[in-house]
Amino acid sequence: MTSSPVITIDGPGGSGKGTISRILAQKLGWHFLDSGSLYRLTGLAARYHAIALDNEPALETLAAHLDVQFETDEQLQGRIILEGEDVSDLLRGEECGNDASRVAVLPGVRRALLERQRAFLRPPGLVADGRDMGTVVFPGAQLKIFLTASPEERANRRYKQLKDKGLNVNLDNLLKEITERDVRDSTRSFAPMRPAPDAVVVDTTGMGVDAVVERIMELWREASGA
Repeated sequence: MTSSPVITIDGPGGSGKGTISRILAQKLGWHFLDSGSLYRLTGLAARYHAIALDNEPALETLAAHLDVQFETDEQLQGRIILEGEDVSDLLRGEECGNDASRVAVLPGVRRALLERQRAFLRPPGLVADGRDMGTVVFPGAQLKIFLTASPEERANRRYKQLKDKGLNVNLDNLLKEITERDVRDSTRSFAPMRPAPDAVVVDTTGMGVDAVVERIMELWREASGA
């Protein structure tokens, strides 16, 4: 797992880890893993196939055999294809996020997706974004980051993001959903969301994207001796 370098970026929803991870991967010329999309895809596929979100055996089988492709165009815009359908925008919705949080508490689903996630690691390196990248999926990563921000800040970011997409959202509802998801993700019995013992915690409250990226690049230069 550690023949190529890995930077893991863990943290709760709205902490900025997706945006930050993509930029880091682009700057370093590395591959990028959005692990959360795999859980969102599992939840979405479950709805497509009328599988209950607490049916662990069926969900484990579904997760192990997801018909999915990840594509990137010349402008570095990613597309996610599920069973032949472009679901990139659909996956960003709050319903998919909540479904992902529900299926992610199931050990069978996490086991099914573990090797699929590790397969993303190949030269020249990988930036892995998720909630248990540094604790479970890539415990030998050379640099582990845990991004966080206040729930209010994360709700406001999500509100702006969804509004910019033309979606009708309620800020109070977003804050409630984020808080509930934090509790689910951090208290699940299998692979709970928490910083790895050797992770660097970066609070992004009040920080711009460029400042966060530069902080992590600085940490990587120190870790790699570059």
